[in-house]
This record gives sequence, structure tokens and C-alpha cells, in this order.
Amino acid sequence: MTETEGHAVLDGHRTWYRVVGELRRDGPAPLVTLHGGPGATHDYLLSLTDLARGGRAVVFYDQLGNGRSTHLPDRGAEFWTVDLFVRELANLLDQLGIDERYHVLGQSWGGFLAQEHALTQPSGLQSLVLSNTAASFPGFVREANALRAELPPEVEATLRRHEEAQTTDDPEYAEACLVFYNRHLCRLDEWPDEVNRAFAAIDDDPTVYHTMNGPSEFHVIGSIRDWQSEDRLGEIHVPTLVISGRHDEATPALQATLIEGIPDAEQVILEDSSHMPFWEQREAYMAAVGDFLVRHD
Repeated sequence: MTETEGHAVLDGHRTWYRVVGELRRDGPAPLVTLHGGPGATHDYLLSLTDLARGGRAVVFYDQLGNGRSTHLPDRGAEFWTVDLFVRELANLLDQLGIDERYHVLGQSWGGFLAQEHALTQPSGLQSLVLSNTAASFPGFVREANALRAELPPEVEATLRRHEEAQTTDDPEYAEACLVFYNRHLCRLDEWPDEVNRAFAAIDDDPTVYHTMNGPSEFHVIGSIRDWQSEDRLGEIHVPTLVISGRHDEATPALQATLIEGIPDAEQVILEDSSHMPFWEQREAYMAAVGDFLVRHD
């Protein structure tokens, strides 16, 4: 399997990408993958390399501010906007020469971005895979907090104490978050190296995550805290697969909004997974997504 790496340039900044497989004009349309965070890296999505078969290429990239792309730690909320990342994606598609025919898979925050991309009505977008995501950040936080309320009381007390004291950088807060993450982010006993690398990247440079999201998945005080697409879902005109885990922090209730709002949507819920079914139930996830892509090439 061939792999090529390079950079797309936007406003003088570099977006690092990797293409697994060959970008060809004939055969299956390439799949472009959008990672979450905002502020993580492509690493935790690398299991999606499984989909690079039968002539289909899979494109990974680190969004600006993250991983191997340009870091801009001095920029504030006025720079880190949803529009920046929508423009970055369009620029990458153009520079790779695939903007006439491609699929997009967006996971978590990448799913927000995927929806925004689809809403620009790009003519080459064949289909959309919305993985472990939502149509509303306030809705996402509401559901995450409902799940948080089910944590052991002492864990909840630790989280609250540090949030109120604004000491969320304390290792004790991170440890308490892990209890939630082991239930609703990734339920595997041992997290894959690729997942750990993506988390480490947020720690190395938390600029984007802290600016746009906040200190944790349920303490959201960042610039996109009010983002929503609920009133625009009817304008997504491509076939869409909505896929998630039964124990996902992006709960089944959030998936229902996407399914009901997008005209041509179908749903898969993986029963033994949370936010990372592409690791937790890797085979079943790839089968569902792979089948969907083949039907919409």
C-alpha cells in the first residue's frame, strides 16, 4: 500500500496530510477523514486505513494548530473559528485535486466540521459519514453532563471542585476525567497507541482545544460552545451515514436529531462501543462504513 505525505498551504500556514493508497480519477472515490478535538490529531483515526482497499485511497490530515501542521499558540478565539477549518478542508481538497469526487468522514468535532462542509454544497461530495457526533454543541454538553451525573460521587466531587477553583490543569482533575473517558470515550482495557498519541498532542499544545472547547469534554467554555446545525440539517443533500456507539458520549438521543433532520440519512449503532467504535468494534465499524461508501461511489 503506497503512502504519500505532504503539505497544503493556506494563508501561509501548512496543513500536513497523508494519503494511504493512490488518488486516481477512476475507481472508488477517496475518503477524507476529519479528526476531532478540536485540537487532537489524525493519529487516533488511523484504524480507518482498513478502508483503503479495492482501489480506495484514504486521506488523513492534522488540522491547523495541531500535530504536524503549523502551530499558532499566540492566536486567540478570533482566529480559531469554524470557518477557518471549513476553508482549510476546501483548500486541501483543491490542492490534492480531488474536489470533483470524494467522500468525507468526520468524527466528533470532525463531524461538526463535516456538516459545515456539506452545507457549503460542494459539487464533488459523494456522501457523508457522521461518526460519533451531534448537531448541537449545547446538546452534546447536556448529554455528557447527564452521563457525568452517573459517575461515582467522589469522582464527580473532584471534577466539580477543580472546575469551581479553576484548577483543571491539576493531575487529579485529569485522573477523574479518565473515569468518564473509560466509560464513554474508549472502553478498551488498553487504549491503542494511536489514541494515546492524539491525547498527548492536546497536552503538548492545548491552544486549539482550550480555545474552542475548554478544559474537558463536559466543561465546555470555549468559542464554539454555542455551535449548532439543527435548523440547517435539511440542507444537507448527500447520502449520510450516522454511526455511533451505544455508550457514546455522543448519545443515541443526539443521533436521533441527525437522523430526523438529514433527508437521506441511515443509522448504525454499535452495541459494545462508546466514542471510538473504529477501535472498540473495528471489524463491524469498517464493514458498515465500507458498505455505505461502495453504495455511494
